[in-house]
Amino acid sequence: MKTIATVVGARPQFIKAAALSRKLKDHFYEIIIHTGQHFDENMSQVFFDELEIPAPAYNLGVSETGHARMTAQMMVELEQILLDEDPDALLIYGDTNSTLAGALVAAKLHIPVIHIEAGARVGTLDNPEEINRICADHLSTLRFACVESAMEFLEREGLGHNSFLVGDPMYDAFEHYLGKAQATQHQLVDFDDHPVELPEKYYYLTCHREENTGSSEPLQQILSAMNSLDAPTIYPVHPRNKRQALELRDSGSFSNIHFIPAFGYLTSLKVLSGAHKVVTDSGGVQREAFFAKIPCVTVFDQVIWPETMRGNCNQLARADKDDILSRLSVEPEWDESYAPFGSGDASGTIAQILHEKLGS
Repeated sequence: MKTIATVVGARPQFIKAAALSRKLKDHFYEIIIHTGQHFDENMSQVFFDELEIPAPAYNLGVSETGHARMTAQMMVELEQILLDEDPDALLIYGDTNSTLAGALVAAKLHIPVIHIEAGARVGTLDNPEEINRICADHLSTLRFACVESAMEFLEREGLGHNSFLVGDPMYDAFEHYLGKAQATQHQLVDFDDHPVELPEKYYYLTCHREENTGSSEPLQQILSAMNSLDAPTIYPVHPRNKRQALELRDSGSFSNIHFIPAFGYLTSLKVLSGAHKVVTDSGGVQREAFFAKIPCVTVFDQVIWPETMRGNCNQLARADKDDILSRLSVEPEWDESYAPFGSGDASGTIAQILHEKLGS
C-alpha cells in the first residue's frame, strides 16, 4: 500500500481532511502532519476529536510568527520528516503558509505534490494567500479543482494537464456532518463563562483576515454594523484578533453582540445553519453559508468564490458600517437546481483518481 503524507494546519484544512481521509484509507496509508499554524485548542484539537480525523503523526507547533519565519520553520521541519518517511506523494489543501511550505519542500525532494482546492484565484498578489495558491498549483503534479471557475484559471495558466474538476470536499463534510451538528446539544458560553442561548433570530459573524483585523478601525466598522441590526449577533472570536476584539467589547459599545471563544466545526454548523444571515471574511464560511442557503455578506475586496455570488446569495462589502448594512438589506434569489460545488462525493472521486494515478 502506497503512502501519502498530508500537511494540514488550519480549520478549513481539518474539515476537508475529515472528508478525504475517510476515502483515502481504502487505497493508501496516510501520514498526517499538523504544522500547528492554528494552535488554539478550539481551532485545532477539537476538529480532530469531533470529526474523528486520524491523529497527526507529527505536530510541528509552528505558529504566530511572520509569513517568512513561519514558512521557513515549517519547511525545515517538513524536510526532515519527508526524508525519514519517504512518502509516495504529499497532499496539501488550500492556500495557507502550511500549503506553501509543503509544496516547496516536496517539490525539491522530487515527491509528487497533490493540491486539493487548486485553481482558486482572487486576482491580486496583495492577498498573501494568492501567492500561496499560485505557487502550490505550479509545483503540483496533480491538481483537484472544486468549481469550474478554478479549472478555467488552471487552464489559463497552462496547468490544465493533470487537473481535475471534482467538486468540493468541504461540501462533502457539510453534507456528512450537518445532521449530527443539528441533533447535538451545544452549550455556548462567552468569555466570562456566562451561558449564551441562541435566540429565535440572530446573525452570525466571523472575522479573522489581516485586512480586517490589522488595525482597530475595520473591525470597529464591522462590529458597529452588526450591533445596529434588529437581532443579536453571535461572534466567535478568532484567536489572532482576540485582544483587539475584547478591547472593543469592553468599550461597552456593542451590547447587541455576543463575543464567544472560537468553537469547533459541529457547533459552527449548528449556529450557521440557524442564522438569519451571515457576515464573514472567511472563504470557508461563505461557502458553508451557501451550502446551507443562508444569505451571506463577505467583507473583502475581491471575489473568492464567484459561484456563491449568483442571485446575491453572497455579496461583497467593504469594512464599512453603511456598506455592510446596505448589503444585508438585499434579499437573495436561490436557484435550487444550481450545484456548482458538486454532489457531495468529491472525496470519493479524488481518492479514485489518486488510486488510478499513483497505484496502491
